[in-house]
Amino acid sequence: MLTTGLVLGAVVVGAGMQRITGMGFALVAAPFLVLLLGPVEGVVLVNVCGAVTAGAIIFRVVRDVDWHRYLWLAASALLGIIPAAFLIRLIPAAVLEISIGVILAVGLTVLLVLKSATLPPRRRYLLTAGGLSGFMNTAAGVGGPAVSMYSIATRWQHKSFAATMQPYFFTIGALSLISKAVTAPATFPVLPWGMWVAVAAACLAGLVLGDVAAKFVPARAAQILLIILAYLGAAATIIRGVLDAIG
Repeated sequence: MLTTGLVLGAVVVGAGMQRITGMGFALVAAPFLVLLLGPVEGVVLVNVCGAVTAGAIIFRVVRDVDWHRYLWLAASALLGIIPAAFLIRLIPAAVLEISIGVILAVGLTVLLVLKSATLPPRRRYLLTAGGLSGFMNTAAGVGGPAVSMYSIATRWQHKSFAATMQPYFFTIGALSLISKAVTAPATFPVLPWGMWVAVAAACLAGLVLGDVAAKFVPARAAQILLIILAYLGAAATIIRGVLDAIG
């Protein structure tokens, strides 16, 4: 009963954070779901809830989505997924996770130190962000921080960024689920139907709470939350890599 409550609580908080900042479901909910359900089923449940949450938010923010940027991000993310799929077979997961986490942390710090400097929103930077996001999502399960770095560096309006991330995360999440359903259907968590209904209700509750909170959270505060989540993602990736290395 306690485990069920913690799982649903993590889903509510993750969905709410996704609505406010545009990303964060996996960063907030994944550590708890993996701890409670295990590394395989927990990640799959994160993928399911993340895709469902992003898909539901799309209809609330569709007018603010930058579809041009979305298409380039999604296309370049797929290009990043391909080499990552090969590398994860050749390079130990711990090495990849630590390397990616360090690169993210250093990149974010450089951006914050040089916050007066602004990158022009050119296509090559957008493609780089999408490719890195797809690569990191496949290699370490953290695709959000790379695109958040792009948004910070180019001063992308947060309202538009948060909206555009929803079809982007839905696309990447759905493709991840499809690939797992085809290649490893046994990884899907075996949960009672009542639990699936409860998880869906928790997603809805988190979205409603996040929708209300988003009206009162200033854009600057949302950007700060975004930076914090990106750092947490980098730290979680490094820690997971270290634990994999010593385990």
